Amino acid sequence: MIQAKSNRRAISVDELLKTKFKMMAFDGEFKQSFGTPEMSGSWLIWGNSGNGKTRFTLQLSKYLTKFGKVAYNSLEEGAKLSFKRAIQQTGMISVAKRFIILKGESIEQLTERLTKQKSPNIIIIDSVQYTDLDKKGYKNLINQFPTKLFIFISHAEGKNPKGEPAISIRYDADIKVFVQGYKAFVTSRFGGNEPFTIWEEGAMDYWKDKN
Repeated sequence: MIQAKSNRRAISVDELLKTKFKMMAFDGEFKQSFGTPEMSGSWLIWGNSGNGKTRFTLQLSKYLTKFGKVAYNSLEEGAKLSFKRAIQQTGMISVAKRFIILKGESIEQLTERLTKQKSPNIIIIDSVQYTDLDKKGYKNLINQFPTKLFIFISHAEGKNPKGEPAISIRYDADIKVFVQGYKAFVTSRFGGNEPFTIWEEGAMDYWKDKN
């Protein structure tokens, strides 16, 4: 696999065209929503509490274990009962060998972990508001690990991510997901872009009077 060197400021058109990217061959409803995404860069998921954001993130995490080792850095919920229940309801025990839970690692601790051999390929950070990341820190993290995929979770203000760091990530992210009423509304640079239903019964109940 040929990859563009991160420490170079420019590459030729020929080099770019020869560059190969590691893609994830999504199928089914995940392909309809996400297309065929690259296994690097950053995604952002945001939404208000009680709309299915954690459930969706775990459903996505479970699916992503098909493509690599997933680390869920739970800065917000940690080992709380609510998170344990969400893990049980999503059936994460079936992918336990490819899914690990990090109990609130700081960005510095996470960075150290990711420098080691056989470290996770896909990292979920829940949530942006519980890190000390600013725009520069975010870019440094992404640039330091150009072959890894970072998925950031954010609180919301209305229909927008909450706070300047999360807003900056949204502009940069390859995939943006807004969760509302047990549906995930996906904007992807890789195709798809169909809404993803997180919980059929909950979504029907939420949206029945809004359509």
